[in-house]
Amino acid sequence: MITDRFDRSAETAPERLFVKGGEAAFTYGEAAGMSHAIAAGLVAEGLAGPGTTGHVGLLAPNDPLALIALIGVVRTGTPYVPLAATDADPALAGFMDTADVEVLICHPALADRVEALRRLHPRLRAVVGFDAPLEPGGATLAGWLADHAGARHDHRAAPDDVALIKASGGTTGAPKAILQTHRALETAYRTLNRYAAPQTDDPVHLVVAPLTHAAGASTLAFAEFAATNVLAGARAPEAILAQMEEARVSHIFLPPTVIYRLLAQPEAATRDLSALECIVYGAAPMSADKLAEGLRLWGPVFLQAYGQSEAPGLVSVLSRRDHLIAPGADDAPLRSAGRPTGACEVALMDDAGNILPDGEAGEIVLKGDLVTPGYYKNDEANEEAHRFGWHHTGDIGRFDRDGFLYIVDRKKDMIISGGFNIYPSEIEQVIWSHGAVQDCAVVGVADEDWGELVTAVVELKPGATADEAEIIALCRARLGPVKSPKRVLFWEALPRSPVGKVLKKDIRARLNREESGEET
Repeated sequence: MITDRFDRSAETAPERLFVKGGEAAFTYGEAAGMSHAIAAGLVAEGLAGPGTTGHVGLLAPNDPLALIALIGVVRTGTPYVPLAATDADPALAGFMDTADVEVLICHPALADRVEALRRLHPRLRAVVGFDAPLEPGGATLAGWLADHAGARHDHRAAPDDVALIKASGGTTGAPKAILQTHRALETAYRTLNRYAAPQTDDPVHLVVAPLTHAAGASTLAFAEFAATNVLAGARAPEAILAQMEEARVSHIFLPPTVIYRLLAQPEAATRDLSALECIVYGAAPMSADKLAEGLRLWGPVFLQAYGQSEAPGLVSVLSRRDHLIAPGADDAPLRSAGRPTGACEVALMDDAGNILPDGEAGEIVLKGDLVTPGYYKNDEANEEAHRFGWHHTGDIGRFDRDGFLYIVDRKKDMIISGGFNIYPSEIEQVIWSHGAVQDCAVVGVADEDWGELVTAVVELKPGATADEAEIIALCRARLGPVKSPKRVLFWEALPRSPVGKVLKKDIRARLNREESGEET
């Protein structure tokens, strides 16, 4: 079970601090007892466990009790559904319906959303508050912690039982409900720890990203080392750097866009980050130039993990050792997603189902313990994703002769302009190398002449300047005229998902509205 690492540390290091956030802090021993009490409360009230219907959703910001409640839900054997507080009520209720959420555990900071969610999702049977009831006669976590103190709930899940039902990124449409089994998540945790095992006896994991995403998975993986999880109090880049210094952080997960913002801070070079051992990054392509900047500043602490929610995070890894590039050596590996970890089989496939040799680009396909059994109640998506007996990622990649996997681009992001297939990630790497650029995205916009017009949207560093002509000139010098953007726009901020992934569908939608005259 995905709680096993946590339980072992609760037995062997019960006094070790498990989670700290705001004014609240709980040891491994305390958190284990609380999670058992929450599981017992859910089962006693018929809200989870054997014989119940539906699943349990958790709607909360990063909060110590929310993390403990997550463990409690998993103990019951009923799938846990992490919900994104940043979603609007209709989208949130829509996914709750898709994932058959019938019980909602809701943080008091989000209590004002309960009425709308009940109206939009009438199949909701119960809403559980944290400290106070959120509806007449409603249960609370505080009540269960008091009523079931000392209880143990020792349901033992089978490896192929579903632990989580997670929303897909929704970057190309409505999110699907991804089934994540104990086997897949255990495979991910075991693989992560093989690459990110701490050298210190006092590992500290700073949780910046939402617990509903990779940061949450990392808390249970790093429990093997009795790591302390510090929930970031603020997410501004200068605040993150201050917390990394103050808490003597050894491990952190960050999406590339947040790393870019940290590197742009003057404090990045002055803060004492000598305890830092590992920055795990992923969820989006990384600028090789900015990665090299980070290596010069902080040393070989970077670990790239490539995957997706359907194959959690560890399909391939660019290890900390792989990031060490000798002066004058080819830095191409920094532009790769590393080598396959062995957590699953990895191959490249053409549209006819043929496995391709190294050097040829094709869709990345997977099979094995790390891979989801499918999407919840979605036969059409399952049939599409599992063609030819492999899981299809939708990513286009190629292998070099040394076994490094390069992500060419998302299959759905490919631009066809003037009859040429153009992959945005190649252009984005060039634009990221410009000293004034903080982040960028390249998309295709419908055009009568070109079919799709290659358009770059750029977010500049604070106080920096650049213009369209110099960005285009940079791209033409490196890529030639065909692959270079025909238009460059400068936006104050790119739209992003809660984990920092740039939402190209939102960029395309805005640009298409502007082209049609719907926006000025």
